[in-house]
Amino acid sequence: MMTQTDALPALVTGASRGLGFAIARALAAKGHHVMAVARTIGGLEELDDAIKAEGGAATLAPMDITEDGAMQHLCRSIHDRWGGLSLWVHAAIHAAPLTPANMIAAKDWDKSLAINVDATRRLIVYVAPLLGETGQALFFDDPGVQGKKFHGSYGATKAGQIALAQSWAAETVRTGPKVQILTPPPMPTATRARFFPTERPDGLATIHEGAAAILAEAGL
Repeated sequence: MMTQTDALPALVTGASRGLGFAIARALAAKGHHVMAVARTIGGLEELDDAIKAEGGAATLAPMDITEDGAMQHLCRSIHDRWGGLSLWVHAAIHAAPLTPANMIAAKDWDKSLAINVDATRRLIVYVAPLLGETGQALFFDDPGVQGKKFHGSYGATKAGQIALAQSWAAETVRTGPKVQILTPPPMPTATRARFFPTERPDGLATIHEGAAAILAEAGL
């Protein structure tokens, strides 16, 4: 098993809940020092407690990924302390209220763009030098939402996020970092509950099962 001094840290954006939480916890259990980023302080503290209880280590960064100055400061701090990253897992997402396309509120659209698209673009710019040629980046697709009724804000901006990741992946095939876009199994997350309010969670994979499947597919 890897020890925490064997590798550069792993950055997880959107680490306070759902898949991001489970992946951060799983990475720490594998020996990674986890840089956990999210706005929800309570969720980050819960993650930290779980990681410490299992003998792992994390650095909590309660930050808003839409704030340019905060992300610059975060990435500079990572560079100054560790010199780079081994992995970036981008699990942060905003799921706007389900609304007909002709009734999408400007504030919901703007927030979806800010979190799902513009923050992703900004983070790619700032994180890429930290990953170098040998690091890895993971993004998560959500197939089937584009063009689905009432999913205009989420579907359009999620497609934009994945298009950015796909371009980066194509551009770095020869040079690195290794960029992967994976599809998680259906899990009982808060986002899925909003999209499928009548769905019973009994047959869904837990977030920890989903995290294990994702990391295995990514070769981590």
